[in-house]
Amino acid sequence: MILTQCAVCATELGLSLGKKCGRCSTRYCGAECQVQHWKEGGHDQLCKPIKKAGGAEQYNANKKYSEAVAVAAEACADDTKGQTCYICTQALHWKTKEGLVRGCACRGTAGFAHVSCLAEQAKILVAEAEENNLDAKAFGERFDRWHTCSLCEQKYHGVVKCALGWACWKTYMGRPETDRFWLLSMRQLAGGLYAAGHYNDALSVQEANLSMMRRLHVPEGVLLDVQSNLATTYASLGRHERALQIKRDVYSGRLKLLGEEHESTLRAANNYASSLKDLSRFEEVKSLSRKVVPVARRILGDSNDATLRMRSMYAEALCRADGATLDDLREAVTTLEDTARIARRLMGGTHPVTAGIEEFLRNARAALAARETPPTSKK
Repeated sequence: MILTQCAVCATELGLSLGKKCGRCSTRYCGAECQVQHWKEGGHDQLCKPIKKAGGAEQYNANKKYSEAVAVAAEACADDTKGQTCYICTQALHWKTKEGLVRGCACRGTAGFAHVSCLAEQAKILVAEAEENNLDAKAFGERFDRWHTCSLCEQKYHGVVKCALGWACWKTYMGRPETDRFWLLSMRQLAGGLYAAGHYNDALSVQEANLSMMRRLHVPEGVLLDVQSNLATTYASLGRHERALQIKRDVYSGRLKLLGEEHESTLRAANNYASSLKDLSRFEEVKSLSRKVVPVARRILGDSNDATLRMRSMYAEALCRADGATLDDLREAVTTLEDTARIARRLMGGTHPVTAGIEEFLRNARAALAARETPPTSKK
């Protein structure tokens, strides 16, 4: 996690409170904890190595990155056995000796790489965009390499996304807090932590990121992005009412700012529907979906991941709503069969989106079969 807590007592410091070690910038809530850490916590031995690594934040980022890469390579070991990196063409990274990963939608022999190679590729592309002062669209396409595969054009997920999040943060965290790369890299880190299931850490990073953006008076649209991610993390931590409140506000903000046909508005609607589903408010999910899904299919297309999520969520609401009819169940199964086919073609069978749709398709089919099968008459 980024350093927002006292190194001794874990008091929350945000991005600006407390004090720092004058040599290595390790953070403390006050002088008492700083003295205790030096005398009893081993900081007297670590201070110089931390300073040599670039300070406490850089030292922490480097350490967490190495740990995340090892976890990602281990998780992908069975899938990557006998393969080589499509960037450096080696099985083991020449310098770090790390193994391969694949956490996107590539299949067959495509998409295997080292996290270090993916990070270096992204770093070079972004540096070229910055050096040549490319426009926002070109810059965005290059920065996407930190989270999206250049081969299948699908986002990384799970522990691979987490490792790339740490790679991005350790690359840019030394820049000033007002620098766009600093803010963007913090968002990538938060997304990676969330993807790997580290929800409390993700929440801490997201709250710090939102606090900084408010201090800098960033545009409303950017704030809505960060709030949306924050709400998703609240939901994953079981704080569904808080998540619903934020997602409703974000959806309302998107509608006012961008209109109902903008992709960001449609994704906000999807997130809002997800929170309604978490609270079993299925009639509201159905009502919202019937309004949004036709727009998403027309604007984004059936193969867009947001459209797939919206349609599958609508189908789930059809099945789980009180008083679901036989026609509701049949519509749900038909919808899920279509979305599952598209998701498998687009992302592969192991992608979390595909797996989630196919799991609920099995449940929907079972529910439909139970309703269609007449009860056995007693003799």
